[in-house]
Amino acid sequence: MSRICELTGKGRQVGHNVSHANNKTKRTFLPNLQNVTLISDSLGKGVKLKVSTHGLRSVEHVGGLDNWLLKTSDDSLSLRARRLKREIAKKQQAAA
Repeated sequence: MSRICELTGKGRQVGHNVSHANNKTKRTFLPNLQNVTLISDSLGKGVKLKVSTHGLRSVEHVGGLDNWLLKTSDDSLSLRARRLKREIAKKQQAAA
């Protein structure tokens, strides 16, 4: 799997190494990805995801994985995260 955050869609960026003599060589900036287990309150289980540290802070700020997925559009989410979002939405519809 490529180095892309499953929640935010954050991926690699391209830039230059710049020497003292101002020579420029191509390089890549990779996101700080972590393999984490996030707990879903609706499903009552943990879900393993590859998430950037920025995405992890955002999830905690919003109030958990369920809130984050329901507020985020499907464009930036990975396939696994979209399936998880659908599953959480079904559980909350059944509970309501």
